[in-house]
Amino acid sequence: MSKEIVDAVKALEQEKGISADKLMDALEDALLSAYKKTPGAAKYARVDLDHETGDFLVFELILPAELEEKLLAEAAEQQESEPEVDPETGELKEPEDPELDPEMIAPYEDQITTRDVTPEDFGRIAAQTAKQVILQRIREAERQMMYDEYQDRVGELITGIIQQSDKRYTLVQLRERVEALLPKSEQVYNERYDHGMRVKAVITDVSDSTKGPAIVVSRRSPELIKSLFELEVPEIADRLVEIVGVAREPGYRSKIAVVSHADGVDPVGACVGPRGSRVRMVVSELRGEKIDIIPYNEEPARFVAKALSPARVREVIVDDDERQATVIVPDDQLSLAIGRDGQNARLAARLTGWRVDIKSETEFASEEADVEYEGEETFDGRCMAVLSNGRRCPNAAIPGSTYCGLPQHQALSRFDTSQVAVLGDLSDAEVEILADPDGDQGQVDEIVARAAANFVEEAEEVAAEESVVDEIVDEAIAEEEAEEAVEDPVEAELAEEAADEAAIEAEEGTNGAGEATTEAAGEPVAEEAEQA
Repeated sequence: MSKEIVDAVKALEQEKGISADKLMDALEDALLSAYKKTPGAAKYARVDLDHETGDFLVFELILPAELEEKLLAEAAEQQESEPEVDPETGELKEPEDPELDPEMIAPYEDQITTRDVTPEDFGRIAAQTAKQVILQRIREAERQMMYDEYQDRVGELITGIIQQSDKRYTLVQLRERVEALLPKSEQVYNERYDHGMRVKAVITDVSDSTKGPAIVVSRRSPELIKSLFELEVPEIADRLVEIVGVAREPGYRSKIAVVSHADGVDPVGACVGPRGSRVRMVVSELRGEKIDIIPYNEEPARFVAKALSPARVREVIVDDDERQATVIVPDDQLSLAIGRDGQNARLAARLTGWRVDIKSETEFASEEADVEYEGEETFDGRCMAVLSNGRRCPNAAIPGSTYCGLPQHQALSRFDTSQVAVLGDLSDAEVEILADPDGDQGQVDEIVARAAANFVEEAEEVAAEESVVDEIVDEAIAEEEAEEAVEDPVEAELAEEAADEAAIEAEEGTNGAGEATTEAAGEPVAEEAEQA
């Protein structure tokens, strides 16, 4: 039997990767426990097991009275300092008679005498004990190996097969004899998990227990979207493109913010893929969940504006102190910006980390009509930049400046005007040059001159357009009045008759005057003829 034990231990060492020495040590402890259960067992004993041959002997340990008393006192003190708690009731256990641990006895081997007390039938007991210990150690080793394998894989994407599903949880088989738990709280409400279905999920928790490691997976975690895009987009796997944020409402819609770390790589285009092939694969795995891909921007206003996609944003006003962004959208874009039940606005707020207040242009203009900036305000610690709606920027000015930290507003310090519209024709790079107090003065002067000239020209063009519009409006009003005058046919006929009568009267007046002149001129001629 001893040889069989050794052969079994060596086979397990090769097959399961369990150390033979650990198995032998565990077997020694198990044999000692088995011996103490035999009738007439010695109070103190030890088992010596030969790791090479598998032979074993049981020895009784005979302690001197003084040594035994000393060791028992130490054991009692240790029990008092480390009280045990009943795991079932949670109450403190009553202290039992102290027992001497073999580790406490080991340092005093020179004072201890031993006697062979190996039972005659202990071989049968040893065989049964060895079998139980080996099986138990195998289970423990497998559980430990499984725990070691998965404890560092939290957040990793895994693929499994649905084994069982009910109202409480779903079991997902990862591989042979390894199952993960998909609880109800981590499931998507509109998804079905049928037996045999292949499903992807992310590991959210791995815990160790007496029954083995508990692996919990999720289909709701935002990490699932990250992992799926990393699987489908090579640029993300190669760290050329990074997903910096995810906001998700599982089963409905998600927004992700992406940024490129390589020149010439479009992060949004990389995630979308040729003809949308890459994002389509992710959407298919998420069972039709819509995904908005947003380019990340360090400037809060632009980031918030992009995050509200697909709605078009007219203007964003940020309040750094309150981390609030007021978004002005065209009237026809208000419902789209808010989304169904406020979903689009909620996702944008989660993605950006800013509170988002969405207003239509009409609503915003009505609210701000009483506080329009007239250009006469003095510096009061608030940014002096004048927005396109005629209102001052609500942000606080940074120390040493009359403008807030936004590059567009800092760039206004180069101009004689505080109107943000003066920067309308400039690129982001040119704005950055103007905002930099250490920027090249030659570049600054050239950009300022060009922007100021365009701003004046634009103002003149607007004035000219307004003049042309006024003329067109006046002509239109005159034509409208003329059309209104002839709309009634009776009035038109009377007006025509009156005009005809006036013409006839004028003609008759002219003929009478001619005749009178002729007659008057003819009288002297007749008189002259008679005299002749």
